Amino acid sequence: MGWRLSVGATVTTVVALFGGYLVADAYDVVPGMVTLDAAPQPAAPFPDPPGATTGPIPSVALPALPEDAPVPDTAEVGDLVDDLSGDKRLGKRVGVMVADGGTGDTLGHSGQDRLMVPASTQKILTGVAAYAGPGGDTRLATRAMLHSDNRLVLVGGGDMMLAAGQGDPAAVNGRAGLGELADQVVAKISLTGTDAVTLAVDDTLFTGPAIAPTVRASDAEDGYVAPVAALAVDVGRLTDDKYAPREEDPALAAAKTFADALAERGVEVSGQIVRQAAPSSAVEIARVESAPLGDLVSYLLKESDNTLTEVVGRIVAIDAGLPGSADAAVSEVLATVEGLGVDLSDAELTDLSGLGEGSRMSARQLVDTLAVAAADPELRAAVTGLPVGGLEGTLADRFDGDNPGRGYAEAKTGSLPDVRALAGTVVTADDRLLVFALIADRIPEGGSYGANLIFDDFVGDLAACGCS
Repeated sequence: MGWRLSVGATVTTVVALFGGYLVADAYDVVPGMVTLDAAPQPAAPFPDPPGATTGPIPSVALPALPEDAPVPDTAEVGDLVDDLSGDKRLGKRVGVMVADGGTGDTLGHSGQDRLMVPASTQKILTGVAAYAGPGGDTRLATRAMLHSDNRLVLVGGGDMMLAAGQGDPAAVNGRAGLGELADQVVAKISLTGTDAVTLAVDDTLFTGPAIAPTVRASDAEDGYVAPVAALAVDVGRLTDDKYAPREEDPALAAAKTFADALAERGVEVSGQIVRQAAPSSAVEIARVESAPLGDLVSYLLKESDNTLTEVVGRIVAIDAGLPGSADAAVSEVLATVEGLGVDLSDAELTDLSGLGEGSRMSARQLVDTLAVAAADPELRAAVTGLPVGGLEGTLADRFDGDNPGRGYAEAKTGSLPDVRALAGTVVTADDRLLVFALIADRIPEGGSYGANLIFDDFVGDLAACGCS
């Protein structure tokens, strides 16, 4: 009986305690499922995300220029041209031409047909030819090919702007990276248990001299141009400077960087890296691609990149079925622009960048090239990709202060010793688009910087022109 009384007492105690807990739970003193509060209202429906709603109809931020905008008076533009061509500070050889962007009519000119040193303004031809030939959407692929299980070939497709590590999808220089190419390779070969490979580099895409013979040796040594190669990291720069010394062999240097990337990921590259064309039996196991060719053209025009200009020209030649050589590039760029209706009779280009000695063009030929491109929707980006006065690229520090051309002029610069050139477009105060080209190739010693200011002022006068 004693143990029954004990158990009964225990049960009574537990029930009492449990009952007390239920009471406490009901009054929400302790956690539990019992409550005296009213039942909660049903939850409101989940709101629609703002991104799922229909937004406003997109509108053009900057409307097109009116077709009936007044054309500047030829007499007034002619006076501006006469003042410029007669400015003794520019020397005795000055070529000037200004044309209406809508009709193509000449508004002012002086020495417009004289063949002169165009310097980097001739890059405009390569930009136009790139859009007319391969097209702005073309991308340059760097590939990894595998044969015999552990023999890897790195194949260059013309991208000299590779990143050493991961690429940046928002960048032009460094869009594709050797690090991400290595990631793809390791992911594929790790499936077979391979942890060591041999490596060759296939840089046969381009042929002939890597630097045009007409380029001064000192300019190459100072980093104004790199040896053109089928692949390179950061255009072969050895430092971060724009005009840095360059790798003597950019393709082989890129292959070594790729080998290091593989090693960091656990795949050893055994033996020496050699040059070898990828055999027909090789299989592509990885690839990375450059920014679109249109972005490369805009970059080379804004930054006046000599090496990239030569690369793009060779891509134009290859697209036309020609060898990827400097000579074929010059020939095809000229032929492509002439095929658009530009008379390039007697024009001579010894390279495409304008860095080499011996190139000759006229102000009229530059204006005609710009006008043809501006009038064709498929080519127009070669003109709109030019640097904006006072804001971008080689014009970022030009058109200072209250120059009316600031933000309204887009032009390619040209700079060589005792040579200055400027070619592009400008919008007038009356919203009329004008096309112009200015060249002075015998500037008196010490006057080159001043020539920039004189040219900027002239274009500013055109921008301010309400001279209808």
